[in-house]
Amino acid sequence: MSRKQDVVVIGGGPGGLVIASVAGQLGLRVTLIEKSEHLGGDCLHSGCVPSKTLINTARLAHRMRQAAQLGLTACDPEIDINRVLDRVDSVIAHIQQHDDPERFRRYGCDVRFGAARFLNAHEVTVNEEVIRAKRFVIATGSQPVVPPIPGIAEVGYDTNETIFKRRELPPRLAVIGGGPVGVELAQAFSRLGSRVTIVEAADRILPVADSEVSAALRQVLEAEGITLRLSCQVANARRDGDSRQLFLTNGESVECERILVAAGRRPAVFGLGLDEAGVEHNAKAVLVDARLRTSQPHIYAVGDVCGPYQFTHMAEYQAGIVLASLLFRVPRKVDYRVIPSVTYTDPEAAQVGLTEQQAQAQGLRYEVARFPFNDIDRAITDGIDAGFLKILIVRGRVAGASLVGAHAGELIHELALAMQTKAKAGDISRLIHAYPTLSQIHRRAINAHYAPRLYSGKVRLLARLINRLLP
Repeated sequence: MSRKQDVVVIGGGPGGLVIASVAGQLGLRVTLIEKSEHLGGDCLHSGCVPSKTLINTARLAHRMRQAAQLGLTACDPEIDINRVLDRVDSVIAHIQQHDDPERFRRYGCDVRFGAARFLNAHEVTVNEEVIRAKRFVIATGSQPVVPPIPGIAEVGYDTNETIFKRRELPPRLAVIGGGPVGVELAQAFSRLGSRVTIVEAADRILPVADSEVSAALRQVLEAEGITLRLSCQVANARRDGDSRQLFLTNGESVECERILVAAGRRPAVFGLGLDEAGVEHNAKAVLVDARLRTSQPHIYAVGDVCGPYQFTHMAEYQAGIVLASLLFRVPRKVDYRVIPSVTYTDPEAAQVGLTEQQAQAQGLRYEVARFPFNDIDRAITDGIDAGFLKILIVRGRVAGASLVGAHAGELIHELALAMQTKAKAGDISRLIHAYPTLSQIHRRAINAHYAPRLYSGKVRLLARLINRLLP
């Protein structure tokens, strides 16, 4: 006999948990299936949470070495990687309490741990039990991509799924991939004491970001001693004892004790039985429409498994779209116009909307408002001299923004809200910003951009005439 449910959610990451908890609390018969031993997904156990915890520790170590700039005695802290990773584990454990399976069972969810597989479009099996449901949600996330490099398996490598379990700090670390994961962890390990080399196939790190953002972060990373090998790939890998050697397509080589592969991710669909269910997919994603329905209209997908953005906040947003359909049959559609993203280097890099390169590719007529951090009073008081804000303005409204600087991930949301509400760029200037705060950079960028028009000869003449002719 098979169990009959209203909804089966496959995957206990952020998107799946949102759907299961809301549907369960509203009285639907929900089964939540998670392949691993814990709920929370990649973000909690091997992604966002451990990486940002490690980054925070590395940032503090860097600040201690730079303390003389603030009038304090600088020191080089002793790094105990075991204690550092113990704290990483404790942070994960603390947040894991929010994803306790018993909590979801109290919501009315039937929580199962095991590998789910579709038998057909209306049934899945887990732990040899068959479960039927009216609707299904695939929320299995993604997995690291390991390029087909000759010798890479034999020499050994880490991904984000294993790097936080290592209890020794490598003297030399090679990072394959200069995207967000690669540059974040490269800088963190460098600040903790590793000599780091990044190998990136593109001609710049963060190749999807605005080119000025990439250039600014490259300058920071190289100033901190990180070596960049751009416009090349790893041709093969060899091992000699504890040492590894990567041979690059440009003829150079990289010596290291550990290799971190951060070369992208692919949808986690292996063994899921999508073909048996008639769900179309390819190497990049499970294919969905604007309502996040797969080729089987009663089967939905959310998060990394369907893309197009591999962000935790995207999975949570998509979960809301699916819930509207599951619970109330409201046919909501996704809107990807305003999607903030953050790379948690130091300084941080944040983006929303179009980059300048994307605006050029679309043939848009745009203006650029910009301002440097080192001319913001709060940045000066805090000893911040790196970074800038760049706002793209199309027909008087914000079409995109790129931000490099301290707390960029927090600051980007004012610009995201301006885009979401279709506010005019001038509205940002008219908003009263508390002084002294870093958020004043938004107002200063707009004011600096429009200042030449305000003080033009015509406006100056108009002001004089008004004051002469009117009482």
